Amino acid sequence: MTELDSAFRSLFETNMGITAGERVLVFSDTIRPGEIVSDSDLERRTRLNATARQAAEFASAAYGNAGFVEFPSTHASGVEPPRQLWEAVFGADSIEQLETAGLFGRLLAKHCSPDEVDRAGKIIRKNKAAVADVIIALSNNSTSHTSFRKLVCSTGARFASLPHFDPEMFQTSMDVDWQLLAERTRRLVSEVNRAEWIRVRCPNGTDMMICKQGRSAEGDDGLLTLPGSFGNLPAGEAYLAPLESKSHGSMVIEWGPTAKLSSPLTLTVVDGTVERIDGNDLLRLKLEQRFAENANCRNIAELGIGTNDRASRPDNVLEAEKILGTIHIALGDNTGFGGKVSAPFHEDYVFYQPTLTLILADGSEKIIIDAGQMLV
Repeated sequence: MTELDSAFRSLFETNMGITAGERVLVFSDTIRPGEIVSDSDLERRTRLNATARQAAEFASAAYGNAGFVEFPSTHASGVEPPRQLWEAVFGADSIEQLETAGLFGRLLAKHCSPDEVDRAGKIIRKNKAAVADVIIALSNNSTSHTSFRKLVCSTGARFASLPHFDPEMFQTSMDVDWQLLAERTRRLVSEVNRAEWIRVRCPNGTDMMICKQGRSAEGDDGLLTLPGSFGNLPAGEAYLAPLESKSHGSMVIEWGPTAKLSSPLTLTVVDGTVERIDGNDLLRLKLEQRFAENANCRNIAELGIGTNDRASRPDNVLEAEKILGTIHIALGDNTGFGGKVSAPFHEDYVFYQPTLTLILADGSEKIIIDAGQMLV
């Protein structure tokens, strides 16, 4: 027994709804050769990897059929994971068939068309007996916005993504009334889906018009019990993929994924993409490099709204984006939840004390968050 056993049991039984005979796969990543990390990130990532191993060991002891896989980290969230994980999840036969069809290399490079991804899915589903029923992603970089994750869920497997997870979250944002969180998230999704446009204003100068036309918001409530379910843990958000080439305004970023910036960056958004970055924080260089490598990384990929009343820490984006009354905006890939832009990158930035106004089809407006206070 370990001090995390009760938390692991809640994860597998409440969040994932595991049943007798189901197979579990837990995966994590390690610091890749040549990767430079701070002392604090080294400590955090060491804890993350250790937690993943413990989760797999708990599942093996409690449910009898569990495996663990680790691999060197990818270069960013949204990058497809390496062959090692694909083979562990889908089986060597499926990967060989994807290669024979000329699809596997294109999947890894995120060059597949939607029709090619569908073809890959048919191959994967023919061999779905090889895929685990419950997959727990405890890697530092997120695999949420990848073809790998979409194909996993297409088999009926249930997938929980916990990038940047820290064990202390089991006592905070994971220790929540999941039914109340689900109801709060449902109400918010219902309201957001009335809108054509959404305006976001924050005290730091952020002022964005987000186009929702033709797109549907969905909820991430942490209850991943139905076949093909996918979500973050800790959970608690309503989210949508804005209509491409429409959103515009200014985003003032004060926090990166795991730390506050040395000084804010202002991103100017025109026609749904970042046109210019102003400011001196090192995140600017990182983003400009991503943009130079692939212009799709400039895409305004997501608007999310936090609904978890037990989330509080701003220095870890996995929890920060779930804080009740915050919003987050992501850049890069959005093909996994209704968008059309594929990119080897997806990164969220959290904004505090927002006022969020819905603009309906008839031009009327409704404020649903006022200076960080949820009104629905």
